[in-house]
Amino acid sequence: MKILRILLSSIALSILAACGGDSGVVIAQGTISGVATKGPVSTALVTAYGISSGLKGAQIGTTTTDVNGRFTMNIGAYAGAVMLQVSGGNYTDEATGHSMSMASGDVMTAVMPAIVANASTSGIQVTPVTTMAQARAQGMPGGMTDANIAAANTAVGQYFVVNDILHTVPMNPLVAGSGTVASSDARNYGITLAAMSQYAHTITMANSSALVKAYMRDAADGFMDGREGVSQISMPMGGTGGTSPMALTACTSSLATAVTAFMNDLTVNKSGLTAADMAALIAKLNSSIGNI
Repeated sequence: MKILRILLSSIALSILAACGGDSGVVIAQGTISGVATKGPVSTALVTAYGISSGLKGAQIGTTTTDVNGRFTMNIGAYAGAVMLQVSGGNYTDEATGHSMSMASGDVMTAVMPAIVANASTSGIQVTPVTTMAQARAQGMPGGMTDANIAAANTAVGQYFVVNDILHTVPMNPLVAGSGTVASSDARNYGITLAAMSQYAHTITMANSSALVKAYMRDAADGFMDGREGVSQISMPMGGTGGTSPMALTACTSSLATAVTAFMNDLTVNKSGLTAADMAALIAKLNSSIGNI
């Protein structure tokens, strides 16, 4: 009789599980959380992809950012390198203070070295700078391997004088006094993003997210020279549907000039910092020949 009772109990539990009953067993799930910043990007779609043989693989998770650009997504039991992609949504453009939408076809990305199954990974930043690093890793021999991911993230960080582009939170210079409490890495990161918006405004781009796409293409070959390989990059200009070739200095001396212009415009720069405070970043960009 005891054996029969055990057998009947086992059958009942099996039926309960098959019907969706709660057995009390919690299945662990990995998560990735962070912030999408081009100015914080609200209501944007964030998608995570696995990486296989150095290439973007299957989708492993998706979610939407909140009003501050924050996101958290479940990725199940996935283990390995991850590529994040952000599309859509709205952000406050630093150079103009205007609300802009991520244009159709424009994305921001970030690429993360391998994570273990069921891990919770937090504080990941997705920005125009991480987008350049992802493009660079993808363009390296072998594609987005762990070694290439680490090398690309480090190299692009060094280009903009930021030690860790995946985890450093960019300073928001539109917030009053933000520069007084920010680290040098956070300052350089935030002002780099603002300078990109300033440069897009200077060349009369209707939407500054288009410049991110151009920088992404430029970074893929490891040399910021306005070209994708040997072909000059074409960028959308104004609101008329016209295009213009990307300047050879778009990410070197012209971006340095944009840093100074943004810092001197106190209608948008509320950080409390001046161009003199950003001298190291300005000098780095002015002296650069574009090598990442």
